[in-house]
Amino acid sequence: MTLGRGGMASVVLNVGGARYSLSRELLKDFPLSRVSRLHGCRSERDVLEVCDDYDRERNEYFFDRHSEAFGFILLYVRGHGKLRFAPRMCELSFYNEMVYWGLEGAHLEYCCQRRLDDRMSDTYTFYSADELGAPGREEARAARGSEPAAAKKRWLERMRRTFEEPTSSLAAQILATVSVVFVIVSMVVLCASTLPDWRAAAVDNHSLEEQSRIIEAICIGWFTAECIVRFIVSKNKCEFVKRPLNIIDLLAITPYYISVLMTVFTGENSQLQRAGVTLRVLRMMRIFWVIKLARHFIGLQTLGLTLKRCYREMVMLLVFICVAMAIFSALSQLLEHGLDLETSNKDYASIPAACWWVIISMTTVGYGDMYPITVPGRILGGVCVVSGIVLLALPITFIYHSFVQCYHELKFRSARYSRSLSAEFLN
Repeated sequence: MTLGRGGMASVVLNVGGARYSLSRELLKDFPLSRVSRLHGCRSERDVLEVCDDYDRERNEYFFDRHSEAFGFILLYVRGHGKLRFAPRMCELSFYNEMVYWGLEGAHLEYCCQRRLDDRMSDTYTFYSADELGAPGREEARAARGSEPAAAKKRWLERMRRTFEEPTSSLAAQILATVSVVFVIVSMVVLCASTLPDWRAAAVDNHSLEEQSRIIEAICIGWFTAECIVRFIVSKNKCEFVKRPLNIIDLLAITPYYISVLMTVFTGENSQLQRAGVTLRVLRMMRIFWVIKLARHFIGLQTLGLTLKRCYREMVMLLVFICVAMAIFSALSQLLEHGLDLETSNKDYASIPAACWWVIISMTTVGYGDMYPITVPGRILGGVCVVSGIVLLALPITFIYHSFVQCYHELKFRSARYSRSLSAEFLN
């Protein structure tokens, strides 16, 4: 099977005995990430990190994988049909091949996604990309290096897992528990500081205000030290900065230091109203600390991963809502205010004002602050409510499927680290 064009330098992929030839230009932008990585390899060592063997004379790359599964995947990425399971092949094995080549479960047809979800629900199995490499490859690379470098690498990996995976070891669980305690304490202090009795007591008793500031400083110190250590032991510093949870940590920590600097330079001068408002806003941004709990709870991690993978469905949902808002707000403004100016409903004086009524009606909240009074307006309101239920329910199936898949993935990873924790505890 030839994928390249004549007259161009080509390479050969040997997958389980089946040979595929493709041009180097096509190799660069190949839809499968593992295949496209071959284009960036500069040495034979880099090549062997991607494939299982390499023949320099024939320019042939060997992959010890399932040839029939790769054939199905190749047909899909070339646009010939939809991705379904190979006949007489285990769903988990085919999913294993998909992840190896760089695809996700979302690429499967809906019927196959349901089969995969059912199978993963029964076995709690998930194949991660890090687990699909050649056995012993990391150990072999470590053995080729010097012993001190290998020991340092193992120590950094252990530290990284301690701070990133709460169930990876006993020390990681203790560290996660301490971090959760600091988050809870900081949230309790933040909520208590907004109570009128607390503010009155703080005015009369300055020591109470000082104690709350000390508690806040201790919590910030812990979060800052934790963030710095995770940055130091991270494998890729640029990737570390781009992660959403790390960005949230930065957003939660930075306002404190900005508020401290502003207090130092401006003091507590009440005449600086703008600075005072800014300080209150910065202090209220401590609410972002609650999101730090996502590092320690699978439920919040599942929610974040689902939103990340379902951004297309979320955008589609927003488009549905915006289109419905434009239609129903214009019609409601016309029926309630535009037809009869003498008995018009003042709440629907403009289309933007009617948009609020459309939102609370489509989401079936119905605050009752504005409602139609004409018969045509009430009929339109009923249609708006029913349409909202239908439009909001349409993408839910896709989001639910992704949520189930993300939950099983994270649960398996947590179970894997829990097994290593149990072994460490017994030893």
